[in-house]
Amino acid sequence: MKNGAHIPHEDLAFYAMQSLGAAESAAIREHLDECTQCRASLAEISGDLSLVAMTVDLHPVPEGARQRFLKRIGAAESGAEKVVQMPRTKTMPAAAWIPWAAAAVLALLAVGLGARLYLANTQLQQQSALIAAETAESRRAHEVMELLTSPRAQHVELTAAQAQPRPTARAVYLASRGTLILEASNLKPVDADKTYELWLIPADGKAPIPAGVFRPDAAGTASVVLPQLPAGVQAKAFGVTLEKAGGSVMPTLPILLSGAAPATGG
Repeated sequence: MKNGAHIPHEDLAFYAMQSLGAAESAAIREHLDECTQCRASLAEISGDLSLVAMTVDLHPVPEGARQRFLKRIGAAESGAEKVVQMPRTKTMPAAAWIPWAAAAVLALLAVGLGARLYLANTQLQQQSALIAAETAESRRAHEVMELLTSPRAQHVELTAAQAQPRPTARAVYLASRGTLILEASNLKPVDADKTYELWLIPADGKAPIPAGVFRPDAAGTASVVLPQLPAGVQAKAFGVTLEKAGGSVMPTLPILLSGAAPATGG
């Protein structure tokens, strides 16, 4: 320190970035050799610059570092202390800014690459979901075709004892796969708290198995396609009952539609 004067923080910042001419740099070095306070300020500024430079790797700058640096650059001269007026050249060496420009370019490239990777990952997830949906639909269509064309499938017609026009239903059942399709017509409409339910009556005398609930449309038609049924259960008959909305675990009498299954079903 000379005569109580100090180097402005702006000059120290440019000195730390190697952006001053040879004469200015030499004058600052001479002052720093004798001024402890300015050396401490230079060390703090250099630390903040290093933290700012680290952002090219997309790490957050520690809280307060960037603000502390910018505050020093734009701060007015303190009235409590004199500053050394350093000779200032009109232009600064362009080479001194090259490392910082390169860091900025790298930061922009990193952000752009990250955005492209995110977009590619999003598109890949969408394509994977589409493929999975198409695979599931294809598998379902294959099961329907296999059921309808299998020579071992049981074809059952379910009818009502008395009604005009008489409700009817046709079931196709493949016991070995546990797959079933039911198509019904001329069904009476049901209340909102009611539903029709299809039942599989096992040939071994065990309890009826729920095979799906359904409600007719305005034309009285309805269908049950590939309900969840155990494989390998031989059917003795099928029946349809009227149950509460959501279905039941046991059929409620009376049986509205029923039909015996052929003994040759597979």
